[in-house]
Parts: sequence; C-alpha cells; structure tokens
Amino acid sequence: MRALVGLCRWRHNPLRRKTDLVEAWVACVAVLLIAVAAPLAGLAIGGASRDALLQSVRDQHKARHEVAGTVIRKVSRPPVDPDPETSSARDRHSRVLAEWTAPDGTAHSGTVVAALRSPDPGDRFRLWTNEHGQVVGRPLDDATASTHAALAGIGAAVAVAGLVEGVRRIAVWRIVLRRYDRWDQAWDRAGPDWGRTGTGS
Repeated sequence: MRALVGLCRWRHNPLRRKTDLVEAWVACVAVLLIAVAAPLAGLAIGGASRDALLQSVRDQHKARHEVAGTVIRKVSRPPVDPDPETSSARDRHSRVLAEWTAPDGTAHSGTVVAALRSPDPGDRFRLWTNEHGQVVGRPLDDATASTHAALAGIGAAVAVAGLVEGVRRIAVWRIVLRRYDRWDQAWDRAGPDWGRTGTGS
C-alpha cells in the first residue's frame, strides 16, 4: 500500500527524480508479485507434493502389511537415555523377542519394538512387514501426507515472497547508490567554493 501511495505522490511532483519513480515502480511490482506469484507458487508446489505423497501412500500400503506378532520374551532395555523426550516416548514401547508369520506364509522371529508397556510371553501385538516378513516402518497415512504437502506449499510461498523481497532490496540499494553518484556529480559541478564562484569573494 505504501508503494502505491509513494507512486501517486511522485507522479506529479516537480521535485521527483527518475530514481524516485523507478523505486516506486519496483515496490509496486514487488507487492504485486508477493500478492499473486507467491500464493500461486505455494498452490502449485503444495498440489504437486500432495499428488506425489499420496502416490507414495498407495505404494506403501501395497508393499507393507500389518501382521500379528507374538511375544516370546522381553529383551533388556538399552542404557538410560538422558533426553526426557525420547525416553518418555520409549516408555510406551518395549523391545521384545517375537515371532510372526509373513504374508507369504513363512515364519519369522527377531527382536522388535512392540507397542506394549509391560509385555509378557504370549502377548500379541501388531507390526508392519514387507511381503517377505522383514519388519518395516508403518506406512504413511493420507492425513500426514496432506500435512506435509501443505507445509511444502507454505514453504514455497514464503520462499518466493522472500526471493521477491530480496530482489527488491537489491534493486533499491542499486538505485540509492546511483542517486548518491548523481549527487556527487552535482556537487563536483557546483565547484570547490560551494556556489560562490563568480561572486567576487
């Protein structure tokens, strides 16, 4: 808004310099780009990210399968972690020796992390495996994919706005330098006696 006011103010001002008008136009173009290009870039990047992430969700759900595991015994805990955030998250899970049947029908066993606070032998829990029974991470869900895509879109919009503002600042800096150069030239033309040349003093 300030850019538009500045442009209108300088259009008919007799003291207006060419650099003043250029600076006002640069500001107007920057405002227009931030208002239009940044949201469009955010929508485009967010939409493309969402499509790619949802395809990844579909692929993961095809390749990963939820199976039932049976606890054989609890495995001793690793050394105490001083970080309270990771240790509190770990308190809700236990490392156990378990057995499970893969989607292809083969039997497997190994040490896994189970969502059990105090597991006992014979307890059952859910885990994710690939077709061959190897334990894999839980697949991404639609809500998480959409959130990641929205964050990517917001990040793209902010990046475009920052880029436009950065270019505007560089342009204004160059305009100011040029203005200072012209002032120096004008002072050089005025002479060494500050305008008293030819007054007889």
